Amino acid sequence: MNAGWRNPGKGHPVTRRNLVAAACAMALAPAVSERHPARRTPVIDVTDLYHPPQDPGDNLDLIAAYALPEIDLRAVVLDIHEPYRRPGDPAQHPAYRDPLGPRDPGFITVEQLNYVFDRNVPAGCAPFRRMRSLTDTMEDAPRFQQRGVELMLKVLAESRERVEIVSFGSARPIAVACNRRPNLMRRKVARVHLCAGSAPAGYLEWNVMLDPLAMVRVLQADVPVAVYPCATDKGPFDYGPNNTFWLLSDLGFVRRMDPRLQNYVAYAFERMQRPDSFGYLDGPPDAQALDRVCGRPHNVWETCVWMEVARRALVRRPDGAYRIIPRNAIRPGDVVMPNELRPVTIEAEITGQFTATPTRGRTNRRLYYRGDARANETALREAMPELYAGFRCARS
Repeated sequence: MNAGWRNPGKGHPVTRRNLVAAACAMALAPAVSERHPARRTPVIDVTDLYHPPQDPGDNLDLIAAYALPEIDLRAVVLDIHEPYRRPGDPAQHPAYRDPLGPRDPGFITVEQLNYVFDRNVPAGCAPFRRMRSLTDTMEDAPRFQQRGVELMLKVLAESRERVEIVSFGSARPIAVACNRRPNLMRRKVARVHLCAGSAPAGYLEWNVMLDPLAMVRVLQADVPVAVYPCATDKGPFDYGPNNTFWLLSDLGFVRRMDPRLQNYVAYAFERMQRPDSFGYLDGPPDAQALDRVCGRPHNVWETCVWMEVARRALVRRPDGAYRIIPRNAIRPGDVVMPNELRPVTIEAEITGQFTATPTRGRTNRRLYYRGDARANETALREAMPELYAGFRCARS
């Protein structure tokens, strides 16, 4: 995912009596349960998650996959890239030089969240190298690097319902899975939520740069795809109606999170390599580390994806407060902020860049739309911290 250091690189009539009755019923009814939703959405998370982090925002975003009650996280596939495992590797793209490292696949991060949420979500790596062609199945990659694609296909094959796949990286594991088992992908993938690229076209965004052929393969795949551009044609920190970037002015809200999640965030943002990666989470909040972390601004790209997959809405309450809530909890008087997937056709170039064109015709392609980007940012600066402050770990 994008890192902050990166250089751009019905039925009843409406009457006053009915309205009063409905208002009384809403006032007396229990709040909609966010811990026991009627239906949980099965999800596979494909993420370029490292330990120590390349972008600690990936660690922060992964909390939502575990904590949102609507999400049934089935697997985490680690989308790792060989040139970015070591600082200054000559194979790194010249526009995206990374001076930090070394780092390896983020298994520790996944197991930390399994630990604090009392879960057993499996994780596996996909191939570390780029695809060599659009039809590459990458079956000659080392066995350790096969686990991620195999895990994805296993989850899909065993699922009784279609599975949402979210992608915060190159999307190479998804492309390879499409090449190996296209019929399975067609039958079992509800939608690929592809967080990558730029809209309008014209900027080589980080995730596209990592593996252009993988991006093209997914954009051409016979599965539903929604694209959430990480950049505009001016770069990843620009504001447009279709890109996902917004800036959180500081991380002070972390102090209001569950104590173990406070330490989890500190562990990630401080890029710790302590051997007690579980025991550290059980201690009291690390005041010194949090002092350093909480004053930092934070670049965000993924929030809208998790809202969509969890079927949540960003709303402004009648009192002016912004919240991220279940769609079935929207009340009269709430103003729903745009967080939409609009129908488009997509033309992909071999460079991985693409052009999305609105259409009224039949299509299984969608493009993210948020309307006024600054209004979106204002809302999320309040709503996202409130959401995270309400997440609770399992009790040990």
